[in-house]
Amino acid sequence: MKTYKLAHNTIEDRDWNVLINFLKRRSYPNQAKVTRKFEEKFSYFLGSKKSVFVNSGSSANLLMAQTLLEGKFLKNKIVVLPSVSWSTTVSPFIQLGYKAILCDCDKKHLGISIEHLEKICKKYKPGLLVLVNVLGHGNDYKRIINLKRKYKFQIIEDNCESLGSSYKSKKLGTFGLASSNSFYFGHHISTIEGGMVSTNDKSFYNISRAIRAHGWARDMDKAFKKKLEKKYKIDEFKSLYTFYYSGFNFRSTDLNATLGLEQLKKINKISKTRHKNFYYYKKNLNDYWSQSSGLTLLSSFGYATFVKNRLEVSKYLKSKKIENRPIISGDMSQQPFWKKHFTNQKKLPNATFVDRYGLYLPIHANLTKLDIDYISKCFKSLAKPIFF
Repeated sequence: MKTYKLAHNTIEDRDWNVLINFLKRRSYPNQAKVTRKFEEKFSYFLGSKKSVFVNSGSSANLLMAQTLLEGKFLKNKIVVLPSVSWSTTVSPFIQLGYKAILCDCDKKHLGISIEHLEKICKKYKPGLLVLVNVLGHGNDYKRIINLKRKYKFQIIEDNCESLGSSYKSKKLGTFGLASSNSFYFGHHISTIEGGMVSTNDKSFYNISRAIRAHGWARDMDKAFKKKLEKKYKIDEFKSLYTFYYSGFNFRSTDLNATLGLEQLKKINKISKTRHKNFYYYKKNLNDYWSQSSGLTLLSSFGYATFVKNRLEVSKYLKSKKIENRPIISGDMSQQPFWKKHFTNQKKLPNATFVDRYGLYLPIHANLTKLDIDYISKCFKSLAKPIFF
């Protein structure tokens, strides 16, 4: 019996051959010229000025959180985080000592609830809002930008589930100061493991490049590096091992970047297919709830549903070789690691609903209409719909 996986391998034989040829040339395998080229090509695709290639999307989130502090981009360390998100979207801010506040999700797109966000802004005056574009969908950017102007907070985006999605002519991942994307095996495109931080801000870019590799300056733009050398009176020799920021080692390699360059050639086709698959699912499951964010191109990561008898449906689908999962974290406030740190979390009714009833179905670019028909038929044979 065929297995209908949640994610499908995007690395084909020709990609492996490119990697084999790279190894045969005995080229320098660490982070170097190919990484730079991949960063440039990715920036062009996303519509961002600069990008920093790292070893995972999770590292990209941690890198952004640290860069915000080292570069003093924030008026304070109060951060609003999405209740429906991912552990390594939230945990970097706890690890780095931010004051974290969870915001409930919206009923349509599962991103940030504007009504709850404004209440939080009035009470806490946060310095940062983190957005997650859930399963390929966007947030209510117009209203969020209006609140940003009013309350003076910064925005960053975790775009790891939404590579290729766009609102009009603007891609998700370009609405804030910086964004993260993931190239984990089975995501929209893959470098096996890998991630990217993208930004239009020169300071954010240079500080991120330093933090990515220990905190030193050797990967920075020359002009940015010279300013630091002058400020701290560092000579040319000492600068080799001078660390200006509290850093990590999040570097990836030219081997991974070589694969990334090949994968980028497919992303437009993959995004369009995921878009078509979403709307074909929607046609099949029109009596069930459907996620909606009004995007021009929806590079969907999974088809979200709400089911009264979720565990029963999940087991049945599994028996039919159809993989399925909860809608990412469900309610982040119910996760054990969050409860260890926050004991007085207020209830988040929308996120609680997602946590209790959410289930998503496969939607990757290798599914055919016949596949979606089969998955939909199996799902509808048992699933009892429930709505917000």
